[in-house]
Amino acid sequence: MLKNCFLGMLLLMVSGLWAQESETPYKKKKITVSTDTISLEKVSINKSFFKVLDGNDNPIDTAFYTVNFQKGTLVFKNKYQSNDTLTVRYLTFPEYLTKTYSIYDESKVVPNARGNGQLYSLSKDRVNNFKPFDGLTTSGSITRGVTIGNNQNAVVNSNLDLQIAGKLSDKVSLRASIQDSNIPLQEGGYSQKLDEFDQIFIELYSDKWNIRAGDLFLENRQSRFLNFNKKVQGLSTQFRLGEEGNKTTLFASAALVRGQYAKSTFVGQEGNQGPYKLRGNNGELYVLVISGSERVFVNGILLQRGENNHYTIDYNAGEVTFTSLFPINSEMRINIEYQYSDRSFTRFVTYGGATHEREKWSIGGFIYSENDVKNQPLQQDLSEEQVEILKNAGDNINLMNAPSAYIDTYSENKILYRKILISGVEVFEFSNNPEEVLYNVRFSLVGNNQGNYILANNQAVGRIYNYVEPIGGIPQGNYEPIIRLIAPTKIQIATLMGKYNPTDKTTIDFEVGISNNDLNLYSNLDNDDNQGIAGRLNANQRLFTKNWTLDAFANVQFVQKDFRTIERLFTIEFDRDWNLTSPTGNQSLVVSGLRWNHPEKGFANYQLEKLDFSDNFSGTRHVLNGRLRHKNWTITNNSSLMKSDGSFANSTFARSETQVKYDWKKNWVGGSLRLEDNSEKIVATNTFSPLSQRFLEYGGFVGRGDSTKVYMEVGYLHRVNDSLQNGFVQRVNRSHSYYLKSRLLQTEKSDLSVFINYRNLQFEDASRPNEPSLNSRILYNDRFFKQLLLLTTAYETASGTLPQQEFTYLEVEPGQGVFMWNDYNGNGIQELQEFEIAPFPDQAKYVRVFLPNQVFIKTHQNKFSLSLTLNPSVWQNDKGFKKLLSYFYNQTSFLIDRKIERNSDNFNLNPFERDESELLGLNSSFMNSFFYNRGKQNHSVTYSILNSRTKNLLSIGSQENKNLAHQVQYAHLLKKSWLFALSGKTFTTESSSDNFPARNFDILGYQIAPKVSYLFSKNTSLDVFYEIQNKENQLGNSETLNQSRLGTSFTYAGEKKITMNGEFSLYNNEFTGDALSAVGFQMLEGLQPGRNQTWRLLVQKNLTQYLDVNVNYQGRKSETSDTIHTGSVQLRAYF
Repeated sequence: MLKNCFLGMLLLMVSGLWAQESETPYKKKKITVSTDTISLEKVSINKSFFKVLDGNDNPIDTAFYTVNFQKGTLVFKNKYQSNDTLTVRYLTFPEYLTKTYSIYDESKVVPNARGNGQLYSLSKDRVNNFKPFDGLTTSGSITRGVTIGNNQNAVVNSNLDLQIAGKLSDKVSLRASIQDSNIPLQEGGYSQKLDEFDQIFIELYSDKWNIRAGDLFLENRQSRFLNFNKKVQGLSTQFRLGEEGNKTTLFASAALVRGQYAKSTFVGQEGNQGPYKLRGNNGELYVLVISGSERVFVNGILLQRGENNHYTIDYNAGEVTFTSLFPINSEMRINIEYQYSDRSFTRFVTYGGATHEREKWSIGGFIYSENDVKNQPLQQDLSEEQVEILKNAGDNINLMNAPSAYIDTYSENKILYRKILISGVEVFEFSNNPEEVLYNVRFSLVGNNQGNYILANNQAVGRIYNYVEPIGGIPQGNYEPIIRLIAPTKIQIATLMGKYNPTDKTTIDFEVGISNNDLNLYSNLDNDDNQGIAGRLNANQRLFTKNWTLDAFANVQFVQKDFRTIERLFTIEFDRDWNLTSPTGNQSLVVSGLRWNHPEKGFANYQLEKLDFSDNFSGTRHVLNGRLRHKNWTITNNSSLMKSDGSFANSTFARSETQVKYDWKKNWVGGSLRLEDNSEKIVATNTFSPLSQRFLEYGGFVGRGDSTKVYMEVGYLHRVNDSLQNGFVQRVNRSHSYYLKSRLLQTEKSDLSVFINYRNLQFEDASRPNEPSLNSRILYNDRFFKQLLLLTTAYETASGTLPQQEFTYLEVEPGQGVFMWNDYNGNGIQELQEFEIAPFPDQAKYVRVFLPNQVFIKTHQNKFSLSLTLNPSVWQNDKGFKKLLSYFYNQTSFLIDRKIERNSDNFNLNPFERDESELLGLNSSFMNSFFYNRGKQNHSVTYSILNSRTKNLLSIGSQENKNLAHQVQYAHLLKKSWLFALSGKTFTTESSSDNFPARNFDILGYQIAPKVSYLFSKNTSLDVFYEIQNKENQLGNSETLNQSRLGTSFTYAGEKKITMNGEFSLYNNEFTGDALSAVGFQMLEGLQPGRNQTWRLLVQKNLTQYLDVNVNYQGRKSETSDTIHTGSVQLRAYF
C-alpha cells in the first residue's frame, strides 16, 4: 500500500512540471534574517507590489520593516529576529528600464597602449584564454609520519587539512573542505570519535545545479508532516529548471546518518544554573551531542546559545549550563531538542523531492526514508541468542534485555569474574586468577532495590561489582549483569503539498502525508500499527485593506493515531496547552480566527481551536494575543482559555500574560501581570489531578537610557504558587525577585555593565527553609592615562551543581596519550591513583576519559578575574623621571573560581573568603611579572611570581594541589655575540588527597641555572648551561633530591632552508626515598636515581616550496635501564 501511495504521489507531483509560461515580472525570494539590511535586486524595484511572508506564508507586519524601492533593499527594524525562512514577493520593472545601455560595442573597443594612433580595429580574432583549473585557490597541508622506538611499537601518524575554492570552467565552480586526523580520543572528554565536529565536503555547483559529497545538512521546514533537520554524510544533488514564475526544483540525497533526534523535558531546579544532563532515547547516560543541533526552550521561549546570552553547552559531555544572565528557578519548564551520535547500527537515509512554482500556485512533494541496516550492528555485537530475544520482543523495549556475560581470556588490564554459588544461586565474583574459567560481564544500572549487585570498587580503572543477597526477597543492589539490546528501526514519510493564490487576498494550501514506522526490524510482531496517514487544509482571506488590514484564517488537520514524524509535530508546549497526558486515537484539530494589523497601532489576533482524539479527549481553546501602541503607551497581551472533556479527566485551563509600558524621552516605566489557573478533575473520583495548579505573578519596572547603548533598568516580581496538597489546590510557596540590568559606561576606552538578580522562595510549610538564589555579573574594562594603565575585570555569582566527577583511563598508541601507568603497589591492577602525566612521549600511552556524571552537589559559585597592565613604555620619548620609568613594565593577572556547598543563603560573595569549611571546588591563580628592559637583552631582568591552587571533587575523593614559585631571570648581550643568562627560582609544590595518603606531599625546593650562549648569527647559537636543584618533602618519609645538570644545546638555521636544534643533558640525582612512589615520581620527574642522560635532535628541511620533512629523535639512559631511543619522520606537503 505504501509503495503504491508513493508512486501515485510522485505521478501527481511531477505532472505539469514541464509546462511553460511566459516570463513574469513577479519575483519571489527566500531569505533568512541574519542582518538588518538585505539586498533583493541590484536595480530599483516597483513599489506597487511588495510582500514579506513568514514560514507559514502569513504576511509580516509592515511595522517590522521598511523598503528602499530605489536601491532594492529590505531593512528590518528594531533588531527583528526570526528563526524561519522568510519569503519576499515583489514586482520588478521591465528589463528595458533597468539594463545598462552603451552607444559603443565594448567588444570592438581595444586599448591604445602604444599610442600609435590606431583608434579602432575592424575585426579581432576570438581567443579563448580560459585555462582549466586556473581559477582554483587551495590552502592547507597533508602530513604523513611514523614514530618508532625500542620502547614502543611503530605508530603511523597522519593529518590532512585542505580547502579548495574557485572555478573549473566559466559555468562550473568548486568548493571543498577536506580534513582527516587519526586522533582517536579527546583528552579530558568522553570516548568518542571527533569526526562528529568536522565539516568535510566537496561541492560542484553552477547557477542551475549543484552536487555535494561529504558532510550534508538536510532540512525541511516547509512541510508540517516532514519537518526535520539532520547532519549526515553522503551525496546530494539539486537541479533548478525554468525562471521565476515558472520554476521547477528537483533534489535527491543519500547518506549515512550521524545523529538521532531526541528531546529532554524537565523542570528547572530552584537556583540551579546547571549543568543539566542530556540522555539518549534508550536511557543512555552519555550522549555525544551533534554540534549546533540543539534548541533550548524555557517556558516555550527559544533561547540563544553563548556566554553572553542564555546558555552554554558541552557537546562532548551532553550537558547544558545556563549563564548567570538567565536565572533558573523551579517554575521553569525546560525542553531541549538535540541530535546525538547513535552508532548502534549503520543507519542509511534517502531524501528527495520536487517542487514546481507558478505565479498563483505551487505543488511539491517530499519522500524520506531512514532505516538501520540490521545486519551491520556497530556498538553491539549481537549473538544468535540476542537476535532471538529481539525477534520475540516485538515493539516492547522492556523485553529487550539479555545476559551480558561471556567467557573471556585472562589479561591483567581486564576486570573479569568467575561463577560461584551463594545460597544455591549462581552469581559472579571478581577474580584475577588465570587458571579459572573467567567471564567478561557488563553491569547495567536498574535502580535502587531492583538489582542484586553493588559497585564495590570505584578506584580501579574498570569498576568491580559485588553480589549482595536479597533480604526478605527484596533485592539490595542497583545493578544487574544484563545489557539493554537496541533494536534496528525504520521510518518512512512521504508528503504532497500545494498552494493556490487565486487573488492577492486569498491563499489556500494543503498537505497530505503518510508514514511507515517499524520499531523492530528483527520482529514481525506488533507490525499492525506501523502505517499512518495525516492531512491538513489551510485558508487565509484578506477581508479589509486600508490603513489597517483584517484577515480571516482557518485550518483543518487530521492525524491518524499511527502516523509518526521525525521531530515533533506541534509547538514545543502543545501537550501542556491542552493538558494532554496520554491521548489515544485519531486526532483532529480545527483552528479558525481573525488577524488585525495596523502599521503604527500594532496587531491583534483571535483564534478558536477545537482538538479531538477519537478515543478519550475533546477540547476547545480560545486564544487572544496582540500588541497595541497609543502615543507613549504600549500594551502587550497573550491570553487563552481551554476547556476539555476526556475519559480520564475534565479540565479548565486559563492563562494570561499582560504588560503595560509607558515611555517618554529616554525613560520608561511599566508593569506586568501573569496568571494561570489549571483545574483538572479525574472523572472516576471527581478529585483534582496532579496537573491542577495556579499562580499569580505581578511586578513593575522602571528604566532610563538607550537599551542598545547606555541604559539601566530595575524591576520587581512577586509570585504566589498553588498546587495540589492533600486533595486540594492550596498555597505552597511565594517568591520575591529583584533585578538590575544595565550598561553604565560604553565609550571607546571604557565599558561597564552590571546585572543582578536576587530571588527568595518562601514556603508555606514552616518546616521548609527559604531558598534564596543570587545571580550577578559585573564587567568593567578601561584604559587610563593614555594607555599607561590597562584594566580588565569581571565578577560573577551563580548557583548551580558540582558533579562528583568519575573518570577512567584508556590505552592508546604510544605518543598519542598524556598519561602513563606506574604499578606502585604491585598488584597488577590499574588503579586511578597510579596514573601520572608522562614526562616522555614513548610513555604517553593513556588518556583520561570522563564518565557520565550521576552525583551532583548543590553549590554557590563566585568568580573573579582581573588583568592589569602597567606600561610606562609610553613615556619612552620623554625625559627625566618619566624616561627612567619607561624601562619598566608590569603585568598582573588574577583568577579565582570558588564553589561552596549551598546551604540556604550562604552566598559567600567574597571571592577571597578564608573560611573553607564548605569549600568543594576551587581554581585560583595569581601571576605577576615585573620587567626591566623587557625583551632588549641589555641587563634585562624579569621577576615573576606564580601562585596557584586547585581543588577538585572526584568520585575517589577530594584532591587539592598548590604551587608557589618566585623566579628571577637576568639576560645580557655582550659584544653582540655573547649572551649571559642567569635564573634562580624557589618553589613549593603541595598535594593532598582525601583517600590516598601516598599522594600527599609538600615539596620545598630551589633552582639555580646559569647559561652562556654564543651567537654565530641571528639564527645560529651554541649554549652551555649548568643547573642545580634541591627538593625536600616535608611530609611522610621526608624524601630529598639534590640534582645537578650539565648540558649543551644549539640552534642552526641555514640559508638552504634547513633548521636544526638539539640538546644533550647529563643529570646526577642524589635521591633519598622510594623512587617507585607518587612522591618519588613527582620529585624525579620521570628520571631515575643516579646518573641519567637525555638528548634530542630536531631537523627540519624544506625540500621544495611545497614540501617539508621533519626528523625528530629523542633518547635517554639511566644507570638501571637500557638506552631508550624514540624517533619520528614526518613529511608535510602544502597546497
